[in-house]
Amino acid sequence: MASKKNKLRVFSLGGLQEIGKNMTVLEYGNDIIVIDCGVAFPEDDMLGIDLVIPDFSYLIKNKNKIRAVFLTHGHEDHIGSIPYFAREINVPIVSTKLTLGLVDTKLKEHNLTQVEKICVEAGQVVEAGVFKIEFIRSTHSIPDSVALAIYTPVGLVVHSGDFKVDYTPIHGEPIDLQRFAELGRSGVLLFCCESTNVEQKGFTMSEKTVGAIFEEIFHQSPKQRIMVATFSSNIHRVQQIINSAANHNRKVAVVGRSMTTVVKTASELGYLDIPPNMQIDIAEIKNYPDESLVIITTGSQGEPMAALSRMAISEHKQVEIKPGDKIIISASPIPGNEKTISKVINKLMSKGAEVIYEGLTDVHVSGHAKQEEIKLLHALLKPTFLMPIHGEYRHLKHHKQLAVDMGMKKENIFIMDLGDALELTEDSAKINGSVPSGQILVDGLGVGDVGNIVLRDRKHLSQDGLMIVVVSMEKDSGQVIAGPDIISRGFVYVRESENLMEEARNVVREALSDGNGSSEWSYVKMLIKDTLKEFLWQKTKRSPMILPIIMEV
Repeated sequence: MASKKNKLRVFSLGGLQEIGKNMTVLEYGNDIIVIDCGVAFPEDDMLGIDLVIPDFSYLIKNKNKIRAVFLTHGHEDHIGSIPYFAREINVPIVSTKLTLGLVDTKLKEHNLTQVEKICVEAGQVVEAGVFKIEFIRSTHSIPDSVALAIYTPVGLVVHSGDFKVDYTPIHGEPIDLQRFAELGRSGVLLFCCESTNVEQKGFTMSEKTVGAIFEEIFHQSPKQRIMVATFSSNIHRVQQIINSAANHNRKVAVVGRSMTTVVKTASELGYLDIPPNMQIDIAEIKNYPDESLVIITTGSQGEPMAALSRMAISEHKQVEIKPGDKIIISASPIPGNEKTISKVINKLMSKGAEVIYEGLTDVHVSGHAKQEEIKLLHALLKPTFLMPIHGEYRHLKHHKQLAVDMGMKKENIFIMDLGDALELTEDSAKINGSVPSGQILVDGLGVGDVGNIVLRDRKHLSQDGLMIVVVSMEKDSGQVIAGPDIISRGFVYVRESENLMEEARNVVREALSDGNGSSEWSYVKMLIKDTLKEFLWQKTKRSPMILPIIMEV
């Protein structure tokens, strides 16, 4: 029985009104469970940032209440933050075999070998404090994906994870619609359902349809070297490339760090079937004729450091693009990546390669449910309350309308923001309060040490450049002994702007001589900054970052 005073709180620290860094939290009394722990990739204005992770501060503060982390599948936007989370909070990580295999690789890279991992299969139930969590077989673009049915003291919560309804999956059995129907008959209090493709009508095509397209392309390219760029975690896609390569007696080489890691883990765990002697090292490709090769690579999103992008600009050590190469980009652009992908395609084509991408042929299908599949789960579960997750505001809004069209009451559907707490009893739900949330930026080994001010400075430097003014001053009198010397980086080329630099020195010198010999260094620095800023704006209509350095003598 539910306690009179305790209510179930459900909130997200990632994946609401954004794509990526998915993380949902359920809290009841002294028990907390966490669902997924993902990363997002930096936006264009996050200069130098490698990853974006959720703000764990609420969970760190309440770590004694956390019973476990449950992972729905092995994509980066669901498992990528695990190493950063595990540094702060040591609780069991519960998931399926492949997901834990990919997590284990990450933890080893971060030297986190003491984390407890509990491997489960679809159909199993795990207890965590007052919660019971049932794993339901699902289908997505990676094997071993699950949805979760969470039995709480106030009622049943179903979390969809990422899913599509694929009746002919590449690996394993189809999604367990029968179990969803049984749960619906027993009564579902809250449905947390993904919204990524909710704007798109119809059904998502089966992954097997891409296999037929690959087979056709391979058949039409008997003399060409074939390269396929796709997401490293799309193991179903990699398997279909391997199947077509086997059918056409081609060797397969894998390039790109993340692709190599995932292929190794998946094949060791039995989720990739690679025929004996088929896979070769990328360094061996020079020993084989073009018609005997398939290269599987990262870089389907045009990422600057990924293998395909480096090949496109002739900076890859082992692969040189040649005229006649056939390159398949088997992915759709993540919103915002269209320009970078277009640049890579243009560079590849200028080298004489034939490039096949989504606009030309159906070389990609999504792993996410479209409207009809989302409707199917809604119809089977018949939830009392709905919390759309995994999407930007427009996706969540469309999801709400879809649910209303299916007969749900508007007031029972909650479009939430990060940190908003949905408070539930057996027969009510309302948004009540919030917890700290946001994003933490990861730059190299630094976690959270780059904030808005540092990003603002980086943006300023990247757009306007830097001028350093060095002055030596007498400590007591404030008299200038040497300088000012001015160093410019990213503003103007000094050798071609000697007159401007000399004028700038004179302006600073005059300002300092009028500064009444002040030895208040903060005042002197501000004087240099303001004077030089005004002068440079009048002369160039540009505002570089100005960094005064005062040396006491």
